[in-house]
Amino acid sequence: MNLPNKLTIARLLATPLFVVLLTVSFTGNYTAALIIFVLAMITDFFDGALARTRGQITDAGKLLDPLADKILITSAFIIFVGLEEVRLPAWLVIIIVSREFAITGLRLVAAGKGKIIPAGRWGKHKTLTQVITVSAILVYLCLYYDSRIEMAEYRPLVLTLVAITAAFTIISGGYYLFRNTRFLADLTEDSPRPGKESPPPVEKSR
Repeated sequence: MNLPNKLTIARLLATPLFVVLLTVSFTGNYTAALIIFVLAMITDFFDGALARTRGQITDAGKLLDPLADKILITSAFIIFVGLEEVRLPAWLVIIIVSREFAITGLRLVAAGKGKIIPAGRWGKHKTLTQVITVSAILVYLCLYYDSRIEMAEYRPLVLTLVAITAAFTIISGGYYLFRNTRFLADLTEDSPRPGKESPPPVEKSR
């Protein structure tokens, strides 16, 4: 396994620790979660840069790299719904998570048919807005909880960032579907239709 893929796997393995830090309350847990998240996003930058400069871009990396981001980021958004200090609207998070499941499923089906769907421009913009939003919420939690600073005016900013993230999520999802309409059409044509199954071959009499 090359170094870029090792960094991607490390980001996947960091997700359980990140989740524990967000769900178990102790002094400095949100600060530790913020550090883990920032380090994970730094590895996200370096694994892509290393893969390109070293010529180590692999099909596994193309699939695992965005998958690692999705698992980490969607875990954060799901937890933020239940945190009293944040209370993100569930419907916004459902939009974000549903898009990730849909596009990941499309990528897996495409990979099974020998087609790799890499991250596109809109997907990268979407990921950037998600990273900024999660980081902003973690900073908010650090200031609100760890430092005991009153941040009542910060919540509208958090909700605005989440709304922007949801918008980019919808746009990027539509972009992926539009960009792969031919592949989706081929999938539909390949699928057997009810009542249209071919009859069994008639055995010729000898």
